[in-house]
Amino acid sequence: MTVYFIGAGPGDPDLITIRGRDLVARCPVCLYAGSLVPEIVTRFADANARIVNTASLSLEDIIAEFELAAERGEDVARLHSGDPSIYSAIGEQIAALELRDIAYEIVPGVPSFAAAAASLGLELTLPEVAQTVILTRTATRSSPMPAGEDLPTLAKSGATLALHLSAKALLRITSELTPKYGNSCPVALVARATWPDELIIRGTLATIANQAHEAGIERTAIIFVGPVLDTKPVKTSRLYDRTHARHLKPAK
Repeated sequence: MTVYFIGAGPGDPDLITIRGRDLVARCPVCLYAGSLVPEIVTRFADANARIVNTASLSLEDIIAEFELAAERGEDVARLHSGDPSIYSAIGEQIAALELRDIAYEIVPGVPSFAAAAASLGLELTLPEVAQTVILTRTATRSSPMPAGEDLPTLAKSGATLALHLSAKALLRITSELTPKYGNSCPVALVARATWPDELIIRGTLATIANQAHEAGIERTAIIFVGPVLDTKPVKTSRLYDRTHARHLKPAK
């Protein structure tokens, strides 16, 4: 048997990949992180599948489900929100599976920051404005940030920031980023991107904390910070420049 760690996407069930959907339909067991993955995504599972919401389970409980499935020789569809490569806690699950010689595979999904950018109608990289996007979060009760990954340090890059799991820390975020980006730096907050109750708030480092508080946003949000949020392209990309030669397009 195999445990498939599947990126379920940001929320809209249409945004799970075809491969992920087909695995959910085929696996006799489906575990989903119900705090971030909507139950509707499990509708792709077989009517007789064992479906478990892991939101209230400990790591030991989840591993026990894997062990039971392994004893029965049943594949497991393990659904995580967005893409499992970031902030999914699959690393500790994989370590436990390796100790037990249980096979696993990772199936990528649409990451939440990409879905949030799409909701904003935004390209995060513009020529001569921003060519770097930093995916990060702030220190929380779950785990501290490693040395050198604090916001004041990351802010020195001037890059576009995409902050996850940080809606409750907006006051601290704005105070730590303002010295580098400035009070008027544009900020966009996308809460529950692609869910039916998606909410978008646009502001600046000076205003966003109050705006989010008034809207009652405390979790499940992506926060973008950087001048690219409020800049129209001035320079065009060389990708489609008629004078720029590349392998499939000679210069004219």
